[in-house]
Amino acid sequence: MTENVKVAVLGSGHMASGIIKLLLQKTGVSLVGVYDPNKPDLAGQDVGKVLKLDKTLGAQLWQHLPQMLETVKPRIVVQATCSKVVQVADDIKTAVQHSVHVISIAEEMSFPAFEAPQLAREINELALKHHVTVLGTGINPGFVLDLLVIALTGVCQHVESITAKRINDLSPYGPTVLSTQGVGVTPEAFAAGLQDGSIVGHFGFNESISMIAKALGWKIDRIEQKRLPIVSTVYRETAFLKIQPGMTAGCDHSAIAYMNGRPVITLIHPQQVHPHLENVQTGDYIEIKGIPDIHFASSPEIPGGISTTALAVNMIPHVLNSTPGLKSMADMPVPAALMGDIRAMIK
Repeated sequence: MTENVKVAVLGSGHMASGIIKLLLQKTGVSLVGVYDPNKPDLAGQDVGKVLKLDKTLGAQLWQHLPQMLETVKPRIVVQATCSKVVQVADDIKTAVQHSVHVISIAEEMSFPAFEAPQLAREINELALKHHVTVLGTGINPGFVLDLLVIALTGVCQHVESITAKRINDLSPYGPTVLSTQGVGVTPEAFAAGLQDGSIVGHFGFNESISMIAKALGWKIDRIEQKRLPIVSTVYRETAFLKIQPGMTAGCDHSAIAYMNGRPVITLIHPQQVHPHLENVQTGDYIEIKGIPDIHFASSPEIPGGISTTALAVNMIPHVLNSTPGLKSMADMPVPAALMGDIRAMIK
C-alpha cells in the first residue's frame, strides 16, 4: 500500500488541537506539521510538547507557512484558525499555490461567495490552476442547518418553506467563539459589541441559506437577522470564563430569507453556555412545509466541537478524490466516519 497521506494543520488552538488528536487516531494519515504564527516562542518544538500530550509526534510547530509546505510537503492541510474568509484567504491561497488541498472550518468558507465573492473566485481559479480542491466544512454551517436540510428536501416533490432550529451548548468552545457570541459580558456591553462588530452571534446564516437556496434553485431577495442577548439568572462557568447572574450566557440569533416577498427559509440558533442550568434542552429541529411535510428532531444536539473536528477529518478522502476547485458540502459525497484505512478510500 502507498505511504500515509501527509496532513498538516493550520492553527494550534482549541479546535485545531481537537483535529490533531483525531488525526492521530486514524489509519493511513500522518501529521507532518502544524503552522501557527502566533506562537513564535514555540516554533520548532514538537507538536506533542506544544499541545502538552504525553508523547512526541515527530511533527513540529512552524511559524512560516511557505517554509512548512516546502519542507514537509503535505498533500492536504486542515485550516482551523479564524471564521471569516478575509482572515483565512491568504493562508488558503498559499497552500493552493503549493498544490496542496485544503479543508477549512472557517464558517464563511462553507459558502464564501456570499461574503467575499471576489476572494471566492480567486480561490476557485487558483484551485483549478493547481489541480486541488478547497472545501469549507463544519457542524454548522456545513451540516446541521444546511446539508442535512438539503438532504431532507430530497424526498419532497415540492417545498414551500423551511424552518430549522439548533439549540446548542457553547461550553465546549474556546475563547474566540465565546467572545464573538458575546458570552460573559453585561447586556449593555453586548449591545455595544453588536454596534462595533466585536459580537456577531452565529457566523454562517448567510452561508447556510445560500447553500440551501442554490441546491433548491431558489433566488433569495434578502436576509433579515436578529440578535438578542441570553441573560443568565444563575452562575455558569467554563474553562475560559465565569458568568455571574445578570451577565450574558449566549446569543439568540435568527435569520429569515425572503423570496418574492415571502419568507421561505427561517433559521433559529440560540447558543449559550450550559443551557441545562436553566432547564433548556439542546437539540436540532427541521420542519419542511411541502409535499410531503417533513419533521426532523434530534435531542440533545449533535455536539458542535467534536462533530466539527470529525467532519474536518472525515472529508479528507472525499477532498482528495474530488475534481479541482472551490467546493461546498453540497457538492461533495455524503460524509461518513473513517473507520478503516484512509488510503484504501482514495482513488
